[in-house]
Amino acid sequence: MKLFRVVVNDVEYRVGIEELQDESTPTTRPASSPPATAPTTPMQHPAKPAASPAPKTAATETGLGGNISAPMPGTVISILVGQGSSVKKGETLLVLEAMKMENDIKAPSDGTVQEIKASEGASVNAGDILIVLTP
Repeated sequence: MKLFRVVVNDVEYRVGIEELQDESTPTTRPASSPPATAPTTPMQHPAKPAASPAPKTAATETGLGGNISAPMPGTVISILVGQGSSVKKGETLLVLEAMKMENDIKAPSDGTVQEIKASEGASVNAGDILIVLTP
């Protein structure tokens, strides 16, 4: 018998599963005895970790420029700034399509576009650097 841990609705159970040698031969058990399984009482499990904060689009904690990265996987639909462009905090830099929705990627602070690392139509993964912004 093999024991497995199963989690259902955040409740953890230990379940015993018996491996049969040949499926064509039925196992015979007396009708009065229940099948041999491990008890299915909930187990104690550690507390859930605190929820992590939402991903930041700037690489620096201060928001003073840095790498603007993709918050989710998607496709770059349009790039609204050029290299050397001066941008204000909250200005849309590019549009990223993810799950059939268009998401505006905005500047976290005032700055200048130093480098554009993405191109229109490119598929990107979460965390890929799209634009490098300098203060």
